[in-house]
Amino acid sequence: MTGTLIDGKAVAQNVRDKVKQDIIDVKAKFPHFNPHLAIVQVGAREDSSIYVRMKDKAAKEAGIAITTEKLPESISQNELLSRVKQLNDDWRIHGILVQMPLPSHIDESAVIEAIDYRKDVDGFHAVNIGNLSKKTGQPLFAPCTPKGVITLLKSTGVDMNGKSAAVIGRSDIVGAPVASMLTAENATVTLCHSRTKNIEEIVKQADVLVVAIGSAEFVKGSWIKPGAVVIDVGTNAVPDATKKSGIRWVGDVEFAAARESASAITPVPGGVGPMTVAMLMENTFVSAKRWLDESHKRSISPLHLNIVSPVPSDIEICRAQTPKHMSILAEEIGISSGEIELYGAHKAKITLDVLDRLKHRKNGKYVVVTGITPTPLGEGKSTTTIGLVQALGAHLNKVSFACVRQPSQGPTFGIKGGAAGGGFACVIPMDEFNLHLTGDIHAVTAANNLLAAAIDTRMFHERTQSDKALFNRLCPAKKGVRTFAPVMLKRLTKLGINKTKPEELTDDEISRFARLDIDPDTITWQRVVDINDRFMRKITIGQNPTEKGQERQTGFDISVASEVMAVLAMTTDLKDMRERLGNMVIGSSKSGDPVTADDLGIGGALTVLMKDAIKPTLMQTLEGTPVLVHAGPFANIATGNSSIIADKIALKLAGTEEGVESMEPGYCVTEAGFGADMGMEKFFDMKCRASGLVPDCVVLVATVRALKSHAKEAPGITPGKPLPEAYTQENLALVEEGCSNMARHIENAKKYGVSVVVAVNKFASDTDAELELVRKAALAAGATDAVTCDHWAHGGAGAVDLGKAVIDACAKDNEFKLLYDVDLPIDKKIETICKEIYRADGIELSDLAKEKIDLYTRQGFGNLPICMAKTQYSFSHDPELKNAPTGFTVPIRDIRASVGAGFLYPLCGAMQTMPGLPTRPCYYDVDLDEDGEVQGLF
Repeated sequence: MTGTLIDGKAVAQNVRDKVKQDIIDVKAKFPHFNPHLAIVQVGAREDSSIYVRMKDKAAKEAGIAITTEKLPESISQNELLSRVKQLNDDWRIHGILVQMPLPSHIDESAVIEAIDYRKDVDGFHAVNIGNLSKKTGQPLFAPCTPKGVITLLKSTGVDMNGKSAAVIGRSDIVGAPVASMLTAENATVTLCHSRTKNIEEIVKQADVLVVAIGSAEFVKGSWIKPGAVVIDVGTNAVPDATKKSGIRWVGDVEFAAARESASAITPVPGGVGPMTVAMLMENTFVSAKRWLDESHKRSISPLHLNIVSPVPSDIEICRAQTPKHMSILAEEIGISSGEIELYGAHKAKITLDVLDRLKHRKNGKYVVVTGITPTPLGEGKSTTTIGLVQALGAHLNKVSFACVRQPSQGPTFGIKGGAAGGGFACVIPMDEFNLHLTGDIHAVTAANNLLAAAIDTRMFHERTQSDKALFNRLCPAKKGVRTFAPVMLKRLTKLGINKTKPEELTDDEISRFARLDIDPDTITWQRVVDINDRFMRKITIGQNPTEKGQERQTGFDISVASEVMAVLAMTTDLKDMRERLGNMVIGSSKSGDPVTADDLGIGGALTVLMKDAIKPTLMQTLEGTPVLVHAGPFANIATGNSSIIADKIALKLAGTEEGVESMEPGYCVTEAGFGADMGMEKFFDMKCRASGLVPDCVVLVATVRALKSHAKEAPGITPGKPLPEAYTQENLALVEEGCSNMARHIENAKKYGVSVVVAVNKFASDTDAELELVRKAALAAGATDAVTCDHWAHGGAGAVDLGKAVIDACAKDNEFKLLYDVDLPIDKKIETICKEIYRADGIELSDLAKEKIDLYTRQGFGNLPICMAKTQYSFSHDPELKNAPTGFTVPIRDIRASVGAGFLYPLCGAMQTMPGLPTRPCYYDVDLDEDGEVQGLF
C-alpha cells in the first residue's frame, strides 16, 4: 500500500482561514475586538528573522494585529524581562512570543516564565505545560508544534482512542508535550528517547507514530506498522550534489520506504512545518477571545459583616474587618493587573488606561448623593453613600461603586473627625483613608506652593534686573545656542510673537516676553497647608533683607481649597490637566492682562508633580464593595464633588456592552458636598457640564434631627455639647415645619429633570410617626420615593430598601437639563442660581464685584460657569436664615476666577478658605496604642 500524504500546507491554510473568519465573526458583534500578537526578537540571527517574518505575514493575513520588536543582542536579561513585563501589563496585547534561541547570556527559562501564562501563546510557560501533563489540567495554550501534530492526526480521521502511540524524542518543545496530548486523546503512549532499548520493536507496534528526534531518517520504513499514521516532525539537511544548494531536506523518518506501509504520512518539508505558525495564530485568537469574555465578567464576593449591638466606635468596627487584597478586588471588578498600582495590600491607584480599554462600553447608572441643608454635625451623606453601595453590591447583587472625596486633615484633626462614613457603613482601612492615603493632597500642596514661590521669585527678579539680563537668564546660551523652552512658545503665541528663535526678537518683544509685570495687588494665589491654621489666614512675606524690601501681604488657604485641587476634580485626562494647570490665572499684569502659570513657565512642572495624583485610589467598603477615592475640593469655593475621572472610570466598570446579556447596568454612586443647594447644584451645572455625563437619580439624605433644626422654635445645635431634648424626643410639629427645607431641595433637583429618592438616615431617637411624616412630605413634594435607612447600625442590609428605590428610579426616563447657559452675562448667571435655587429676590453686587465682572468679561472669562461660595447652613448667604427662606437679597462682595479649573466663584458673606480649630479639636483623641494601631478617629 502507498500511504496518503498529509498536506500540512492545506491543513494549516484551513486553520488560518478559520481563524480569519472567526475574527471577522467576533468583530461583527464586538467591533472593538482586535487580537494582537507581540513578538520580541533579540539579536539579528537570520533564521530567527525568517521565522518572525513568516509569523508577521500570517498574522496580517488572518486579521491579527502584530507588533514585532528587535532588541540588540547585548541587551541584559533584566532589561528583556522588564520589556516582557510591559507587554504583560499592556491590555492591548493578547499574545507574547519571545523568539528563540536567545543569546547565551540570557536564561531562556527565566524569560519564558516571565511571560504572563495567560498570554503565553507559544504554550511553554510552566503553568501551561504543567496543566498539559495533568489528567485534570486545563492549559490555556498547548505548544504550537505539538498542537499542530494533533491537528494533523485528526485531519486523517484516525480515532486515537485506545490506539497504541509511540513518540520518538522527549524534548520539551515537541516530544514530551505531544505525549501528554496523545494521552489526553486516550491513546496508550510510549515515549522513546536516545536511551530507549528496542525502539524498533516499539515502533512496529505503534498505530500512531510521532517522530521528533532530530536525526535524519532515523526511523526506517521497515519499522512502520502497516496502516499506521506517521507524523514526521524532523527537519534535517543532508548533502545532495544534485541540488543547487548542495543539500536537501529530509525528516526523521525514511519517507519513501515508510510510505509503503503507512496509511498516512507527512512529507518533509510541507508537513508539520506550516502548522506551527497556523497554531500560533489560533492560540492568539483563542487568547484574545478569552480576554474579551473575561472582560464581561464582574463578580464581587461580599465580605461577611458581623453586626453587633450596641454599635461600637467606627474605628473598632473597621479594625474588626479583614479587607480583601486589592489585587483580588481589582480582578472582581474587571481591572487588569497592569491597570492598578498597589500602595500596600489595601489601597491601589487605578491607571487611566482603563478608560481607553473600556471606551466602547455604555455607561452604568449615575447616582448623586446629596442632602438637605445640614446641621454643623453633618447628616450622614458619606454614611448613606457607603451604605447604599453596600446594599447594591453585597445584598442586591448589583455592580456598584462609591465615588467619594479624599478627606482633608483639616476636619480629620479639627471638628468633624474622619470622613469614611460611619457605623457599619464605612470605607476601610479607615485610618489610611483619613490620613495620607496615596499622597494626592501632598501633591496638590507641593504644586500649589511651587507656583506661589514662582510668583514672588519672578517679581523679585524682574524688579532687580534689566530687560536684557532677564532675557539672557530666561534663555541662556548652551554651547553657544539659545532656545526657547517649549512652555515659552505658548507665551510667545499669546503675545502674538510668531518667532521660535530667541535671537529673532526685537528689544520691544524681549521686554514684552521677559516681563510679566505682575500687579501685586491683583495676586489671588496663596500658599496652602492641609491643616486648620487660622493664624496663617493673613501673613506678611519678604521681610528678610535678601528680598530687598519686596514685602507684601498674602495668606494661606487649606490645601483642599487650592485651585490645583479643583483642577484635579474637573480634569478629564492627563492632557486636559496639563492645559488646565497651565491656564490657572494668578493675577493680572499692571496693564490688566491675566497672568497664567504657563506665563511663569511652570505648567509642565506642576503637571509632573500631579502625574500620579490624577489616578484615583481604589479602596473598599466594610462589605468588600469597591470605592474610588479621588480629589477633595473645598465644597464652599469649589465643586465639593469627587473627580470626573473617578466617576468616568466607575461608570465604565459598571457599564454594559451590546450583545452581552449577562452584563446588566451597574451603579456609580457619587457624593456631592454640603446641602443640595451647594454640592448638587455644582454637580449638575459644573461637573456634568464639563464631563458630559448624564445623571439618572438624585438621593437626597435627610434626618429628622436636621429637619427639626429648621423650625423657628428649634433650639440651636453646638458641636461638642449634648443635643437639646427637642432633637432626641418626638416632636412632630418641629419635623413638619422643617420639612419645607426638604421640599425645596426636592423641587430644585426636579428642575434638572432627574428623579429624586429621599433617604431618611435613621437615628435611634427617631420615632415611627416622625419618619412617616417625613416620608409623606417627601412624596408630596415630588420625590419618586422616600425610604428610611438604617445602614449605620446594620450595614448594607439596612439600606436594601433604599437600593431598590434607587434601582427603580434609575429605570425611569429622565430629561436632564442644565439651569443656565454659560454664555449669559456673569451677573445673570449668578442671579439665576440665586433666584431659582435659593429663592432670593435678587442679588446685590458690591463695587468690587462689578469691577471683577468687567475685568473677567474683558479678559475672556465671561463664559465660565458659576461656583457659588456661601454658607452651607442656609439656602441664603446668612446661616441664621433656616428652613426655606424667601424675601432676601444675596450680597456678592467679590468674584474670583479659577480659570484653570474652569469656573468663577462669587463670594457671599465672609467665607473663609482657611478653617480654624475649635477649643477642643479631634486630635485630643488621636493616638497609637501599644500595638501601634491608630486610635481615636471616631
